[in-house]
Amino acid sequence: MNQTIHSGSVKAVIKSKGAELSSLTDETGTQYLWQGDPTYWKSQSPVLFPIVGSLRNKTARTANGGTCRMERHGAVRKREFTLTAGTESSAEFTIRSSEETRREFPYDFEFRVKYSLSGKTLTYAMTAVNRDRDVMPYFVGAHPAFRCPLLDGEKFEDYEVEFADKEFAACPRALLDGLVDVNHRQVVLNNEKVFHLDRAWFAYDCQIFDQLRSRSAALRNPATGRGARLDFPGFDYFIVWTSKNGGPFLALEPWTGISTCTDEDDTFEHKRGVKFLAPGEARTHSFTITLL
Repeated sequence: MNQTIHSGSVKAVIKSKGAELSSLTDETGTQYLWQGDPTYWKSQSPVLFPIVGSLRNKTARTANGGTCRMERHGAVRKREFTLTAGTESSAEFTIRSSEETRREFPYDFEFRVKYSLSGKTLTYAMTAVNRDRDVMPYFVGAHPAFRCPLLDGEKFEDYEVEFADKEFAACPRALLDGLVDVNHRQVVLNNEKVFHLDRAWFAYDCQIFDQLRSRSAALRNPATGRGARLDFPGFDYFIVWTSKNGGPFLALEPWTGISTCTDEDDTFEHKRGVKFLAPGEARTHSFTITLL
């Protein structure tokens, strides 16, 4: 089931499967969101919970004596959500733990994703609720991919990602098994704001910005000013990715943590950036996308 919301002539469409954004268009009808193509990447904008990235061997121990067994990006991205609230300009989707999810993540939870449009700004609000009797560790993140290039006659390399502040970014290496090697880094920005797109940056995998001061980044073609800006306060990690085989998109991903790192053990609670909820506690993580 798809749900459409709009603010003026800006529209967003969300699928109930995975509560995944599937369309984001402006007043001209321009489609900003990658439309999915299995030649490059069939997804569009997965929502990530209760992990982001990968676990070593898809497995981790938990403090409650359980075991997590999860594919990359968690237990909810391919499951059906229920539309639990909606207006002309907003829609909230909810999923609750089940016998199936407990085999992957041994906690009872509720997870809500609310999309709200105001003018040209789309707000993602992702709320994790601990319905378990034990303290629940978790991560949350988003994976929106944008058409890049956006307009006919442009090319990928015409675009750049501009951060709010000047950054020294030495990004750790993402390994082929999904782990992160924080001890081997590549300098991507050297007291600069602008990350110029080049396919060579993604020949191995993504770029993981794990030491940013900025909490805002804009993907745009400087010749036209067109693109999208993400504002992501409260997210300590920012991933930039496209497919190795030349996909015409760029994913900009605010995460609260990252994949298991090579210097970490396999205890879930020991992972970088892990968050905790007491029994009955809820926490919302929000970011915005503004069309430029």
